[in-house]
Amino acid sequence: MLDKVLIANRGEIAVRVIRTCRELGVGTVAVYSELDRDAMHVRLADEAYSLGGQSAKDSYLNVDRITEVLSACGADGVHPGYGFFSENADFARAVTSMGVTFIGPSPESIEIMGDKISSRHAAERAGVATVPGRSEPLGSPDEVIAFGEQFGWPVAIKAAYGGGGRGMKVVRSKDEAAEALDAAGREALAYFGRAESYVERYLSWPRHLEVQVLADTQGTTLWLGERDCSCQRRHQKLIEESPAMGLTEAQRAAMGDAAVRAAAGCGYVNAGTVEFLFQDGDFFFLEMNTRLQVEHPVTELVTGLDLVEWQLRIASGEALDFTQDDVRANARGHAIEVRVNAEDPAGGRFLPSPGTLRVFDPPAGPGIRIDAGYAAGDTVSQFYDNLIAKFVTWGADREQARRRMLRALDETRIEGVATTIPADVAILSHPDFIAGTHSTKWVEERLDLSSVGSASQSLDAPPEGRSRASVTTEVNGRRFAVDVWLPAGGAGGPAVAKPSRRVSHAGVTGSGSGEITVPMQGTVVKVLVAEGDLVEPGQTVCILEAMKMENAVVADTAGTVVELRVAAGDGVGAGDVVAVIA
Repeated sequence: MLDKVLIANRGEIAVRVIRTCRELGVGTVAVYSELDRDAMHVRLADEAYSLGGQSAKDSYLNVDRITEVLSACGADGVHPGYGFFSENADFARAVTSMGVTFIGPSPESIEIMGDKISSRHAAERAGVATVPGRSEPLGSPDEVIAFGEQFGWPVAIKAAYGGGGRGMKVVRSKDEAAEALDAAGREALAYFGRAESYVERYLSWPRHLEVQVLADTQGTTLWLGERDCSCQRRHQKLIEESPAMGLTEAQRAAMGDAAVRAAAGCGYVNAGTVEFLFQDGDFFFLEMNTRLQVEHPVTELVTGLDLVEWQLRIASGEALDFTQDDVRANARGHAIEVRVNAEDPAGGRFLPSPGTLRVFDPPAGPGIRIDAGYAAGDTVSQFYDNLIAKFVTWGADREQARRRMLRALDETRIEGVATTIPADVAILSHPDFIAGTHSTKWVEERLDLSSVGSASQSLDAPPEGRSRASVTTEVNGRRFAVDVWLPAGGAGGPAVAKPSRRVSHAGVTGSGSGEITVPMQGTVVKVLVAEGDLVEPGQTVCILEAMKMENAVVADTAGTVVELRVAAGDGVGAGDVVAVIA
């Protein structure tokens, strides 16, 4: 077994790896940016080293600084987590060239399967059907248009070196091709360090199914069941579950066999996930994630296996000590995972909501697992992914797991930022989800979230001369916590102030006054108008990046741009005016 592992990541996945390492007696080394100096993963690790910088590019994507820390700390293993360098062959080579074990597949396997284009070729060589598409990088929007005209609209532009929906854009007509290709490249470069993209057919009503594989260095490759990750928005998964409902045993076995063939065909070692699109009884290879997945806990709860433990054991040269028959025999029940993100889902808008967690009381009880990267008092920064925690429930069957999750979400109390919990409840309670008739397009195309509110309980700043306090009151047999403003020093009676929700905006727009404002802190990545331009309502003025998501800031009135107050690269705060239209 390895002696000491450096975790080249942050947030809940770094915490997750640290916990398993501690159980195995393996030392842990955390790395952190200036903003993460007091983060949970830093607090839990045996050692912690600063990377400097604030943005991911200047810290967690700074390979030179990470390798410097690796030399200084003496770790004999590096766990990349997911995101950042987890699917970067150059980083894996930099680690192994130092005589350190990379806890993941070989650089060669990452190059084959981490590149979505070459992975299509590998799947085809293994006899696995792929989604129709171009198996080479895009050079211009004209190639997107030509593909769309041949196969029909819409089509999907996808980052060749990415995953998790980052750098993916759906193009519904030829008029959108140029901007979509540009945006996909920007996102992919920012999140994965590579901008190459390719195009493929966008299926009409698919489910997103994926198969967990585990392969040792002795040549054994097993599949550990499948997960359904069809509840998505902006191609980001919201809810995942295992097993997938509605599959026949023959379909399940065929998909598992295809996943094993695809992985074994490239000499894959360690944990990985082979993703498929499933429609009308057929499945198509989508891509392979050459790393641990965010949703791996649902597989762990159903199989009883610790995937991080097996990542460490395989990296240490140990052989798998169970068989495919053992996996089938030991699988039990159903598990559901909900991602709790710092986003405001009010009205279905899902606006990023960075801020400090004033309160974080997670649920507890039978069948509940919480994988969190934050605790009360920690700050969710605009510079990183906005995942606060993953709630995972297990039940004897799907319905018990679903009801248990609803109970868990109802128990949760988070204050200081808005979260996706109201949207999660709406999804889990919907008849389509209960029946399993949803698809990857269901959330955005059919689910009505217009009545969903914000889960934030952030209070406005206290009035001058007053301080905040909480009191409990009872109305008709029910207890309520109420925030009040008290005079400074406690003199006099309380001045009750109604708790205000985090400010919500009707889309990422202005107020109709001609001043176009932004509803969140972020960075302007592109300005699409100039002073003197005529604009129409709904026209994009600029692109704002916050929490690794791009948001279009649009005009809410017709007129002429008389003042432009931002340029690409500028940082802005909530409420800042970016343009004035008259």
